[in-house]
Amino acid sequence: MFNRVPNFGEKNVKKFIIISITCIFAILTACSKNNQENNVKENKSKTEQVKRPNETVEKKDEVVSKVTVGAVGDILIHNEVYEDAMLPNGVYNFNKMFDEVRKTMEQPDILVANQETMIGGKQFGLSTYPAFNSPYEVGDALKGAGVDFVTLANNHSLDRGEKIIQSALSHWNAIHMPYTGAFKSKADHDQIRVLAKNNIRFSFLAYTFGTNGIPVPKGKDYLVNLIDLTKINRDIERAKKISDVVVVAMHWGTEYERMPNNTQKEMAKKLADMGVQIIIGNHPHVLQPPAWITGKTGNKSIVFYSLGNYLSAQDEIYELIGGLATVDVVKTQKNKDVKIELTNPSFFPTYNYYRDNRNFKIMSLENINEVNLKNGKLRYEEIMKHMRTYIKDLHSIPEVQ
Repeated sequence: MFNRVPNFGEKNVKKFIIISITCIFAILTACSKNNQENNVKENKSKTEQVKRPNETVEKKDEVVSKVTVGAVGDILIHNEVYEDAMLPNGVYNFNKMFDEVRKTMEQPDILVANQETMIGGKQFGLSTYPAFNSPYEVGDALKGAGVDFVTLANNHSLDRGEKIIQSALSHWNAIHMPYTGAFKSKADHDQIRVLAKNNIRFSFLAYTFGTNGIPVPKGKDYLVNLIDLTKINRDIERAKKISDVVVVAMHWGTEYERMPNNTQKEMAKKLADMGVQIIIGNHPHVLQPPAWITGKTGNKSIVFYSLGNYLSAQDEIYELIGGLATVDVVKTQKNKDVKIELTNPSFFPTYNYYRDNRNFKIMSLENINEVNLKNGKLRYEEIMKHMRTYIKDLHSIPEVQ
């Protein structure tokens, strides 16, 4: 008889099988749960990944552009100025007069100057106050100093008649300097000037209160723009259709008055109501403080009532202090919606230095030394306080050297 193999017991075998099955089931359940959690995390991650590109696309669809627009005051070329610019060979060179402020003038994206005297050229005979005619080379110097646009509607536009205007405009065209306010013909007048920069389109208009009693030639109203609210409104409506921002230069106010008068304020409000965003004032020959204006549609506009003289041979202290004003124009475009905002109004005060009717040059008032202007620092602080009368946070533009 053979001995039997020892029996571990059927109960033990069954128990082992049950325990094994239970463990396997637990493991499978845990794995399934982990897979489900992982799937949830993956799905959540995928959902977030889908949302983020949409937010980025919306930001990409919103295009923000910025342009800094600047303006300087009157370029009033008395005989002392052009005589100082004359070289031994009879050629005129005004470049040195802008040398100290040239780099600062080059900072704005668009810089506008009020050319107070017509640059008809020496072939017609140069002349000074009260009937001006200036050398062509004034225009060349402005272009070389960073000026992008000139306004020509002022009380001296007709000083020497139509032929001087035609000659001046021919030279502006020859050096590719856009202008407004005075025109060669009706067709020239009807063409509103537009400059495009950084995806923002600017239109420019200019008007004067008068021409010192000299009548505009009959049938040639296009020669110089006079202030006429009906005409101005018509021009502005045309300008708004072809540009994002309307800039208007106004030759207005009372000479040598350091604050704007009621007529200026009322006119500025009317322009803002018409939709003008930037108003550049000239004629008083002294600085008047800028101001914000709210138009009837809620639009925010800025008016620089007067930027004083930038280059001249006038001799009173406030006639020698002018400057460069700037404002940032921000355009936000989302699909077909366009919003224009004006921000960061700033000012760079200048001093029109000369001695014994020679060595004319425009200098930074902030950095001028005591030799060139006594108490220059105090004068700078006084001027900035004056210019902040209405806009308390008007920034000071640092000189670029």
